[in-house]
This record gives sequence, structure tokens and C-alpha cells, in this order.
Amino acid sequence: MTRTKKMTLGLSAAALALGAGIGVAGMASATTTAPTPTPSASSSASADGSAGTDHGGMGRHGGRGGNGMEQASALAAKLGVDEAKVTEALKAFREANKPTTPPADGQKPDPAAREAALAKSLAASLGIDEAKVTAALQEIRSEEQSEHAAELKTRLDKAVTDGKLTQAEADAVTKAVQNGVIGGR
Repeated sequence: MTRTKKMTLGLSAAALALGAGIGVAGMASATTTAPTPTPSASSSASADGSAGTDHGGMGRHGGRGGNGMEQASALAAKLGVDEAKVTEALKAFREANKPTTPPADGQKPDPAAREAALAKSLAASLGIDEAKVTAALQEIRSEEQSEHAAELKTRLDKAVTDGKLTQAEADAVTKAVQNGVIGGR
């Protein structure tokens, strides 16, 4: 591979990793900061948190700007509960679980543990079975992951069409994201 192609591939991968990292960080903060109710609702989270997971990153749960309401809305619809109740439950969970100190270097909160705590809190607040809340959060996270994968594919296809990447390079980025090498969990 020529030096120019190596540099192009490296810069492209770095740019994608940076973009994905920002998206994951946003989803993580959204799952922890966004509408993550204490009562009986759960957030995707990532996503993650985002869904939602800290959707694991869950975009609908506050991963992207203004998605806190989207998370509450999606969760309320899946649980058959009033959106205002879900919003309040998420707000209560966020306040009760707000970190008092920043995480140590190289340490991140466990998204699975956070989602389990969220599901338990939402279930208690909303008077809904915890398993139902957990299932709703997992559905939302799965939907968000599918949306992110489709968005990435669209961006990579455009980069290939524009001659910025080869198809092999785009495929390598896709594989790296899918395997958690860059851009997420």
C-alpha cells in the first residue's frame, strides 16, 4: 500500500473513530445524564444508552442533543405509561445517580449495571414489572444501534462514492466498529 493510501486510511479511521467516540460519549452521558428515570422506566443506552444504551449508549436517552424527550417518549410508548411520569422518573434516577466525582483515568461506569439500576428504579417509580422495563430498554437500545449502523453505512457509502475511501477501507471501518475496535463498546 502506498504511503498516501496508508495516511488516507489512517486519517479516515481516526476521523471516524473520533466521530464515533463523540457519539458514544454523548450516548453514555445521555444514558447517565439524559432522561434516565429512577422510577419504572428504563432507558435504552446507549443506549446505550444508547438503546441507549449507557447505550451503553442510547441516543434516544439523551445521546444526542435534545434526545432526552425522545427517550422518555419512546420508553413511555413501549411501557404504555404517561410520558410525563417517565420523564420525572428518569430525572429522579439521574439526580439520585449523579456521580460526586469524575471517574478515574481509564475507568468507565459499567453500562450493564447502570441499565439494571435504571430498570429497577423505573419499575419501582412507575409500578411496572422490572422485566418489562428491561425489555423496553433493550428494544430501544437495539433500535438505536440499528439507526447508528445505517447512518454509518450511509456516510461510508458517500465517502466511497466521493472517492475519499475505497470500498475495502469502508468495509474495514465497518468491521472495526462492529467489533468494538473503534467507536464504542
